[in-house]
Amino acid sequence: MPRYADPGAVQWVHSGGGPLIAIPETVLPFWSGFEGDDISCDYDRACEVEGFIGLVPVGDTRALVLADEPASTTYLPEHGTFVRWHAARSEKEMLAAVPAALEQAEWDPEEEAEWTVPGPVVLFEAVWPGTFSEGTDRLRVVLEPGRYGVRAAFVHPGPGTWMVLVQLRRLTP
Repeated sequence: MPRYADPGAVQWVHSGGGPLIAIPETVLPFWSGFEGDDISCDYDRACEVEGFIGLVPVGDTRALVLADEPASTTYLPEHGTFVRWHAARSEKEMLAAVPAALEQAEWDPEEEAEWTVPGPVVLFEAVWPGTFSEGTDRLRVVLEPGRYGVRAAFVHPGPGTWMVLVQLRRLTP
């Protein structure tokens, strides 16, 4: 079993410049990405999110937009956290800094959101239609159905290491 210290121990999703989006698998076909009418499209809605996170409607649920900068992103289930790589010399350095970053994080209560998911979600670049996401850089994140509190923080846990943490906390029914 790979450990964080092993190169390539986790899968990273990269962006060509736009936001990433975590969409419940059940509504992937409803995300049109950049396709749409001349006035607006789903990708435009994702790009309108200000700050680190936001929620946009998709089908009968909502998707989580990871906005701000197009940082490479992974999900660490043991921390319930998306890690967005802004600066580090290596994957080993980035992942080793996560526990300290979680301790140092100053969560902005104005950035917190409540997200209800029906089950697993898929993280990929928001520009792509959900039906096309299998051919893209993507990551399937297994989440139990239910309500989650979502919060974000920019953290500088050590010299040359910066990251944005997007933490999912299970809320009681």
